[in-house]
Amino acid sequence: MLTIYTAPSCTSCKKAKDWFSRHQISYNERNMISSPLTETEVISILAMTEDGVYGVISTRNRFVKQLNVDFEELSFSEMVRIISENPQILRRPIIKDDRRLNIGYNEEEIRTFLPRAVRTIENRDARLKSVI
Repeated sequence: MLTIYTAPSCTSCKKAKDWFSRHQISYNERNMISSPLTETEVISILAMTEDGVYGVISTRNRFVKQLNVDFEELSFSEMVRIISENPQILRRPIIKDDRRLNIGYNEEEIRTFLPRAVRTIENRDARLKSVI
């Protein structure tokens, strides 16, 4: 099942939810501020990223700066604990299913969550339009 980890005032989260609704893809929403990720969930997300911790943390975020932590100096378990205890440092939305992970809202990237048959049809239609 698809899960979208969101924050209440996040415009990118709203865009992602609207996109999934328009494409009639059901999802579970999880407000990660009021219901922070467990350490196990953080590990699961980190295992799916290509960029490790810097793929999930918003380094320009004021909360990250307030923590005054050098993530490169932390052990893995310390890093996971800090992320779990400080969900406001995470980039949003985090969109995850059993096989895929997308962080942030990018319409081209979240298309991977469309069923393959739908993507095939849409790609075919786009190619036909480009010929016409």
